[in-house]
Amino acid sequence: MTPDMPLTVLGLESSCDDTAAAIIRHVPPARAEILSNVVLDQTDLHAAFGGVVPELAARAHAEKLDLAVEAALEQAAVTLDGVDAIAVTAGPGLIGGVLSGVMLAKGLAAATGLPMIGVNHLAGHALTPRLTDGVDFPYLMLLVSGGHCQFLIAHAPDRFTRLGGTIDDAPGEAFDKTAKLLALPQPGGPSVQAQAAGGNAARFALPRPLLDRDDCNMSFSGLKTAVLRTRDSLIAEHGGLRAGDRADLCAGFQQAVADVLVAKSRRALAQYLALEPAMPVFAVAGGVAANTVLRAGLEGLAKRLGVQFIAPPLALCTDNAAMIAWAGLERLRMGACDDMTLAARPRWPLDQTAAPMLGSGKKGAKA
Repeated sequence: MTPDMPLTVLGLESSCDDTAAAIIRHVPPARAEILSNVVLDQTDLHAAFGGVVPELAARAHAEKLDLAVEAALEQAAVTLDGVDAIAVTAGPGLIGGVLSGVMLAKGLAAATGLPMIGVNHLAGHALTPRLTDGVDFPYLMLLVSGGHCQFLIAHAPDRFTRLGGTIDDAPGEAFDKTAKLLALPQPGGPSVQAQAAGGNAARFALPRPLLDRDDCNMSFSGLKTAVLRTRDSLIAEHGGLRAGDRADLCAGFQQAVADVLVAKSRRALAQYLALEPAMPVFAVAGGVAANTVLRAGLEGLAKRLGVQFIAPPLALCTDNAAMIAWAGLERLRMGACDDMTLAARPRWPLDQTAAPMLGSGKKGAKA
C-alpha cells in the first residue's frame, strides 16, 4: 500500500451505550472527509435505571449495529464494494457491547474479503485531533470521559506515553453519580452543568484531591463523597434539598473537577514541553470535554503557556465511529491488519509499558 493511496474505511463502535457506524475517506495529502457518522444512543433504554445496564446495552447493540451500518453506507452514498477496510472497537469497554461489534466486523470481513482492523477505543479518542485538525506528532492529549481520564503523549498511531490518570472514578462517572445524588436526570454532565449555571461555586469547601502530589494522577471518588455528605447535612438542616442548595453544590463540584484537571494539565504540559515539540499542541477529547467551565480553564492554561489548544466538535468528543474509522485507517497505512482471532477486550491500556493504575484486577490493567 502506497502512502498516498486513497482509502475509504467503515468504522464500528459499540463499547458502551452508543451504537455507531461511520464512513471515512482519505485522499492524501488532504484531510480525511467524514462521509457519514451515525450514532444510535440508548439514553431512553437506560433512563429508568439511573445508569447504563451492560446486559441491556449489549442486546441493543446486537439489534442495531447492522441498522447503523446500513444508515452509514446510505448517508455516505457508498456500498461495501466501495470500502477498503473495516475498523472496529475491540476494547476497552463493556465486554458484551465490544463483542457485538467485533462479531459483526468479522462477519462483514468474511463475507466481503475486506481487511479488518481492531482499534483501541482510547486510540480513537487520542487520534481525533489528527482527523479534525491534522496535527503532527507528538502532542499531548487529555482524555476525559465517563469511563476514562488520563494524560497521553501521542507519538505515533500505535505509540502513546501515559503521564498519569485517575486512580478511581473518571470525571464523567463522578458527574453521573453526583447528578444521581442530587436527583438530577442522566446523563449527569449536562444536568450538573445546567444547575451549576445558577449556583455559587465558592459556597461549599469541597476538596481538590491529590493536588498536594507532584504528579499527573487524579482522584474523584473523595470529591463525590464530599458532595454526598454536604447534601445530607443540608437535608438534615432544612428538611430537604432546596433549589439554591442544589445549584450551589453543582457549581462547587463542577469547579472542583475543573480546578483539578487544570492543575494536573499544567504538570502534564511541563513534561510534554520538555520534549521540545516543534509545534506544541494540547488536545482534549471525551464527553466531559463538552463542559464549558473545564474547556475554558484548559484553553486559558494553554494560551498562557503558548500552546495550541484543540477541542474537537462535541459529536467527535463523545463516543462515535468516525474516530474508530480514522484510527483504523492510520493503522492500515502502517500495514496493520487483524484476522479472525481478533478478541474483544474489556481492558486494554494504550501505554503497555506504564505501570498499571491502582485498581487493576483479574481482567488486567485498567486503561
